[in-house]
Amino acid sequence: MMLNLKYYQALNRAIHDEMVADESVVLLGEDVGESGGIFGQTKGLFDSFGSLRVRDTPIAENGFVSTAIGAAMTGLRPVVEIGFEDFLTACMDPLVNQAAKLRYMMGGQVNIPMVVYTFGGGGLNAGPQHSQSFAPWFAQVPGLKAVMPSTPLDTYCMTRAAIQDNNPVLVLLSKKLIGTSQQISQDDLLQTMALDTAECVSKGEDITILAFGTTVSTALRAQKALQETDISTEIIDGRSINPLDIDAVYESVKKTGHLLTLHEAHLPCGMGAEVIAGIVERDGRVLKKPPVRLGPVYSPSPFAPELEKAYLPTVDSVVKAVTDVVA
Repeated sequence: MMLNLKYYQALNRAIHDEMVADESVVLLGEDVGESGGIFGQTKGLFDSFGSLRVRDTPIAENGFVSTAIGAAMTGLRPVVEIGFEDFLTACMDPLVNQAAKLRYMMGGQVNIPMVVYTFGGGGLNAGPQHSQSFAPWFAQVPGLKAVMPSTPLDTYCMTRAAIQDNNPVLVLLSKKLIGTSQQISQDDLLQTMALDTAECVSKGEDITILAFGTTVSTALRAQKALQETDISTEIIDGRSINPLDIDAVYESVKKTGHLLTLHEAHLPCGMGAEVIAGIVERDGRVLKKPPVRLGPVYSPSPFAPELEKAYLPTVDSVVKAVTDVVA
């Protein structure tokens, strides 16, 4: 039997299934209870598990992330929603200075099995304070795992794996993908998915495109446009932010000889820059030409729809960059 599972439904189902499997799993966040979340992502969980396990919180990210850390240290597996990725800035101290470091500071005597998930990126005309992607920040934090699923199946499997993990895990979801859907079998939902591996989603011979989150679909659409030019693209979904799976990209570039990186985070010190550096350290001679990075314009995200379209990477910009590199 096939399921038509939407991106936000995959998140909901993953949390639901883990709450059924493990009574220590609890959900905290703003409007996660009876209202079902801003995108419907927690709908039905309050009815299924009640107010003790599904808890609405005040608008105080610093406070309820800190609460989750204490809960994780004392036997629970909290799942925390931060509605917009932009507001991770309001809980950086507990997330980065406490959750990520406590196991190390206490000599491994405690685990911090907690998940923080959030929705980021542009494409919905939400303006400069609700459209940001901070993914590279969290590649810099030892002790914190971070993933960015781009499909409903990856969202389901990686969220379940994150909840089962004994370390803090940040799940960075893409707002633009919320309504996207995927045909998934029951067997697909049973697979175990690692939190530290990239995935080759399309094989090719001429150039490797490394993309993250919503830009994976941008790369796939560009691939179709490039078929008319006889340029064969290999597309890798980075998926894992911390750690970055540089080895997977390196193996692909050894075959194609060319590399384009693509993400919604700004380019300075981004995932693309780190992957390119890692490839050069392994053996830069695998690159036939200098690699290219694509990302948003280096400015705050504009609110106006036409300006936001010009701000974000597009199919046309990917096609042009690929053509320039391979030509």
